[in-house]
This record gives sequence, C-alpha cells and structure tokens, in this order.
Amino acid sequence: MISEAQFQNELELIIENALREDIGDGDHSSLACIPKEARGKAKLLVKDEGVIAGVEFAKMVFSHVEKDMIVETFINDGESVKYGDIVFNVFGSSQAILKAERLVLNAMQRMSAIATKTKYFVDLLEGTPTKILDTRKTTPGIRALEKWAVKIGGGENHRFALYDMIMLKDNHIDFAGGITNAINKTKKYLQESNRDLKIIVEARDIDEVKEILTCEGVYRILLDNFTYDMTKEAVRMIGDKCLTESSGNINEKTIRQYAECGVNYISSGALTHSVYNMDLSLKAI
Repeated sequence: MISEAQFQNELELIIENALREDIGDGDHSSLACIPKEARGKAKLLVKDEGVIAGVEFAKMVFSHVEKDMIVETFINDGESVKYGDIVFNVFGSSQAILKAERLVLNAMQRMSAIATKTKYFVDLLEGTPTKILDTRKTTPGIRALEKWAVKIGGGENHRFALYDMIMLKDNHIDFAGGITNAINKTKKYLQESNRDLKIIVEARDIDEVKEILTCEGVYRILLDNFTYDMTKEAVRMIGDKCLTESSGNINEKTIRQYAECGVNYISSGALTHSVYNMDLSLKAI
C-alpha cells in the first residue's frame, strides 16, 4: 500500500488541480460584488441521510484557500447524519469561503455516498470474518478521496494503483503464457528490480486454483466469478496457504452468501462506481 506521505501528496494534488480548474484567473462573481475585507460564516447543511465523509478533507481545502479559516465541527467523518443536520460552520473571508465552496461540496457529496454504501455492505457482512475491499474502478483524478471514503465507511482498501501491489489477472496470465509462467516471471522481476510487492493471482476456475497452489510466494488468490459451490471448494483447497478474495458480480443480495463460503475478502467496484451523491449544501449564515 502507499505510504501516508504519498497519500497526503495525492490529496494536495487533488486540491491544487481542482481549484485551478474551478477558479482560473479569479472568482469574478465574488470579486465583482463582495469586498475583499468582508468576513463571513457558512454552515454545511445535510439534506439527506447516511454516513458523512470528507469533513477532514474540507478542512484541508479551506486551509489551502485561506490559512486562518476556522472550521467548527459538530459531526465527524464516519458518523450517521439525517436531514437538517449541520456538520460544521466555517468562518473566514467571504471570498475565500465561496472559492472553496464547490470543491468542498463536490468532494463531500461523493465521499459521503461512497461511505454510506460501504457501511451498508459492511453491515451485511456483520458476524462473518470477511472484509469488504474497494477496487481501482474509481473516478480518474480523485482516487485518493474515494478510497479514503471507503475506509471512513468501514471498508478496507485494495491496492491503491498499479505500482503498490502485483495483481496478475486474466490478460497478464494469457499474455505471459499461463499462470505458472506469469508467477515465475513476476518473482524474477521483483528480485531483479529489488522490489517488495505482494502478489495476487486471479483464478477463473478450480483447475487454476490448483495450479496457483503449486507456486510459492502468492499472497492472495482472487476467485473471479466463482459460484458458491466453487468458492467453498476453493477455500477448502487453499486452507491457510494464502488469503482468498471473491470478486465478480457480487451485490447486496449475494455478498453474505459468498462471505459464508469462508473467503477473507470480497472486492466490489460498486462501492465507488455506482453511487448517488449525498445531498449537501453550504449556506451563508
């Protein structure tokens, strides 16, 4: 996984690029009618229900726009919210609040939707040892925010990107000439490049699971589009040789049954690619 420093750098890049995109050479609407010295106050109002996420990111945005901006927090990341709740008040330059407004809302609306959906899936797994994972099916440019939201909702992060974990999927395996070739080539590459990366290998059927188990050094086997019976058989075969992950067309109706097959993880792209933004607004007070 990426380091905390790398993650913080990703967040800073998101803020800088988003503000560049939105403000350009100036917020001329505010510059035209609001005095530079004017100070103001606004509240983050909830018009929906679910799990709030992005409060700490909002603080980063406000601080980036104006260092002495003050945020008074009433509800923290990961807490449940309902219609009418006030998450925080922000005090500072009126122009600065308006510069930050859209980025704060866009980020928090999406992050809260992801956290809410993740919490729903986590609750469906309650009582089992199985953990829910996100994927790389994220919105380009804001992956750090979406993966942060998954953690706020109680889920866990899969690899962050292509560089922090090896994941041999069907195309890698086919291009490499088979599972054993792909794993052996990967281990040789890691040794020659002096990299310490975990290896996950995708299996498409039981025979591929058997072949993977003949190879050393595999951290986790991804059971892709397996039925319940196939999953149970694979988990029994794998035992404690490595970790297991189920993926592929798993939804709220089937996730519990896959967990009860005994897998360690279930990964779902739906946590980030199929959500509806939480309705939030920033209102002057």
